[in-house]
This record gives sequence, structure tokens and C-alpha cells, in this order.
Amino acid sequence: MASGQLLRTLEGHTDWVRSVAFAPDGRLLASGGRDWTVRLWDVQTGQLVRTLKGHGYPVFSVAFSPDGRLLASVSDYKTVRLWDAASGQLVRTLEGHTDWVRSVAFAPDGRLLASGA
Repeated sequence: MASGQLLRTLEGHTDWVRSVAFAPDGRLLASGGRDWTVRLWDVQTGQLVRTLKGHGYPVFSVAFSPDGRLLASVSDYKTVRLWDAASGQLVRTLEGHTDWVRSVAFAPDGRLLASGA
């Protein structure tokens, strides 16, 4: 891909995209948007795999766990949501922030998750 040519444009969000992250195996791309959704895309085809809903405000950051099984997303809703990347099911909602949550990251070993405002 050294040519710098545009390969494809992924369309589906109805407002700004705030964050994107590749799954560790490179097969999925997650995008979080101001439309309060997280979308999962098939990298090879560019097709939308699924839309994850549940945030009450814009999604600011997304991150896959190192093993690719979990996807974390954060929003202005003061929460971190953990999703099963394969099924799209919500696994857990983490609360405790007192203000917007703007970033999220997994530790390299996947045992810790950090989030920040």
C-alpha cells in the first residue's frame, strides 16, 4: 500500500467519527462517532458488520483488547462500555467517572483497562 491511494471510504455514521481502532488480527475496524454509536467494519470488504448502541452521548474513543475478544468504548456519558467483539453484545458498563470520558486503552497483556477524561 505504498502508493498512498485511497482504498475505500466507509460510510454509515450519521455524524462525525471521533475514534477508530483496528482489531489485533486486522480483520475488523471499530469506529466511534458523535451519533452515539460504535460501528464494526470488515476491513477486507468495507462492509458494516454491526452497529453497537447503548451510549447516551457521543463516543469519543474505542480500543480492542490485545486478544481481540473485547472492545471498549467511552463517551460523554461518564461510562466505559465493554462489548464482546464477535457478537456485539454488551458485556459490562463501568461507572465511576465524574465527567466526560475521552480516552481508553488496554494494557499490552489485556489485564488492565485505563480510561481518562
